Amino acid sequence: MTATLQSENTVNLSRQLLVAMPGKVMGSLANTVIYICEHTEQGALGLVINRPTDLTVGDLLKRLDLPLSLEIGPREQSPVFFGGPVQTDRGFVLHMPAHGYGSSIQLGDIALTTSRDVLQDVAVGKGPEHMLITLGYAGWGAGQLEDELAQNAWLHVDANNHILFDLEPEKRYEAALAQLGIDNPIMLSGDAGHA
Repeated sequence: MTATLQSENTVNLSRQLLVAMPGKVMGSLANTVIYICEHTEQGALGLVINRPTDLTVGDLLKRLDLPLSLEIGPREQSPVFFGGPVQTDRGFVLHMPAHGYGSSIQLGDIALTTSRDVLQDVAVGKGPEHMLITLGYAGWGAGQLEDELAQNAWLHVDANNHILFDLEPEKRYEAALAQLGIDNPIMLSGDAGHA
């Protein structure tokens, strides 16, 4: 588990996974795994990666009036994810390779895109080889995520592309915990001792 230092007292969790601690994270983010796209002194932005919705990629593209070609293939039935409670009417595409689209942020070997052009490529059977589409995002203001970490609300671990793109959504929580050496989520407790 690595995290880079931003300043003397803060940690940069960009490109890490946050795993919600049972009993500590409530509401729409309970039992989630969140990929942190950006974490600065001004706050953090992440996408929930283990909460598929009933909406499919095909449904979303049709709602956007994008004509679907036959080349879209099985991607048409892929789920769109609940990305978090902020701006749930806005789409975010986490993808690899990190081909630049109109509005992309490079995150190492992957990218976060919010422009329509990536979805236009997907509709015609092109687009990124690996992708995760969300509606909404999880956001924290300045110092808010750090406070939640201090209250043991989240565990964090390096993200890996297998968990992000290949693993079934229902297995992502346990897979992220396994990277921390935790084989059974039932063993987690939201309470931690402080000496």
